[in-house]
Amino acid sequence: MRIVLDKKPGSPIYQQISDFFSQAILTGILTADTRLPSMRSLAQDLGVSRITVENAYARLEADGLVASRVGSGTYVLPVLPITVSPSSGDDSAWPVWQQGPLARSKRSLQDSLFRHLADGHGVTDPVYFSGGIGDPCLFPVREFGRVMQRVIRRDGMEGLSYGEPNGYLPLRRTISQVMTSLGICINPENILVTTGSQQALSLVVQALLRSDDMVIVEEPTYNGALDLFEALHIRPIGVPVDEQGMCVEQLEPLLQTYHPKLIYTIPNFQNPTGACLSSSRRRALVALALRYNVPILEDDFVGDLRYDGCTQPALKSLDPCGTVIYVSTFSKMLMPDLRVGFLAADGPIYETLVNLKCLNDLATSNLTQRALNSFLSVGSYQAHLRKTIRIYKKRREAMVTAVDRYLNGCVAYSVPQGGLFLWLRLVGQVDGGALLRQAVDAGVGFAPGAGFFIDKSAGEQFLRLNFAYQTEASIDKGISRLAEALARLD
Repeated sequence: MRIVLDKKPGSPIYQQISDFFSQAILTGILTADTRLPSMRSLAQDLGVSRITVENAYARLEADGLVASRVGSGTYVLPVLPITVSPSSGDDSAWPVWQQGPLARSKRSLQDSLFRHLADGHGVTDPVYFSGGIGDPCLFPVREFGRVMQRVIRRDGMEGLSYGEPNGYLPLRRTISQVMTSLGICINPENILVTTGSQQALSLVVQALLRSDDMVIVEEPTYNGALDLFEALHIRPIGVPVDEQGMCVEQLEPLLQTYHPKLIYTIPNFQNPTGACLSSSRRRALVALALRYNVPILEDDFVGDLRYDGCTQPALKSLDPCGTVIYVSTFSKMLMPDLRVGFLAADGPIYETLVNLKCLNDLATSNLTQRALNSFLSVGSYQAHLRKTIRIYKKRREAMVTAVDRYLNGCVAYSVPQGGLFLWLRLVGQVDGGALLRQAVDAGVGFAPGAGFFIDKSAGEQFLRLNFAYQTEASIDKGISRLAEALARLD
């Protein structure tokens, strides 16, 4: 073995020596217990100072490749073999702790319906109806940016440090005022600011349920909740949904039979159906929860987005004794990456949720909370909400018109009074999965219904379309393409 050094300016000599031996050791040329040349002899052979060789050997020792033995010299250490990770389909090759239930989930997030977003397949202008958010292009970015800058100037380092685990107090006070306008009177001390509503949902589930516990859900329901239940080995029990929301009249036998630990519901513009729970059913649901001592998790993710009809009372406003935990978010109305949600809970459960929140991520972004509070306080949010409702209502009408024009007789649906989604049932023996593949080729994406059901096969003839994310022109184009894709299945 001969070391060739480049003594021109560039890589240090000691590093070249170290790299030479490192390569020889890692490739097996120098095996374990091989003695390296003495520092003095190697320095003489290479025509360098002894300190240069000492630095090279020190670097090798720091990398765990060699070890010096007093009075004997420097020796090569055994090197762990370089291995290739097992293929994704071969669980048996992983360590035992990574096999079994941990290795595979029936509702794998990698196979989630949101992984089916169309990539266009060569289409230059694909239209996506698949997401679960509003149109971020409507968000007043410049105005919010100015608010953020003012907050930084005003609060300095205080706004950049960790905040309270339960949230920035002025923001909690503002949220309390907003909730009062919804008929929900709750103290700011019972509001917990979270990093999005998904975290709020996760905290409540972690606090109240354990593996193999049962939870009542609407069917279909929010796929993110089903994914969470699956991950925590919690068993969901479905209650059908019609045009008036959860069929509460079917709930009592399930409460008697399964003794669930939680009822999870989206009473306003339900995801994915868009249904709104009727006033009579709301009261009946709260009464049943009180009678059977089962807490309710009320997910009000887009309750502000009402286009028609009268506002229904929040379940939390009908709750006399802390049975309902209310969850909402600002991310859907503003921008997804804002990641600010909140929950409202009365009683001892609140401190449990705060402690879990602290264990999860200490606190939600302090600066974002302060900026959001300023944005809400100056009335910008209400102005943005009014503008957004006008635009989304027109987009809903554009989608209904396009569906009637291009898919007449092929689908059945009900027009939602608010929210983001139109829920379609395919008429006849049409497979939603096959339609999705054709739709991707045609340049349009949608959320297949299977992902919203406990038993995926029950949702094969359904699809969810997001009308809020696209312009009216894009909606017409996308529904036309969807009709073309459906025609190819005949």
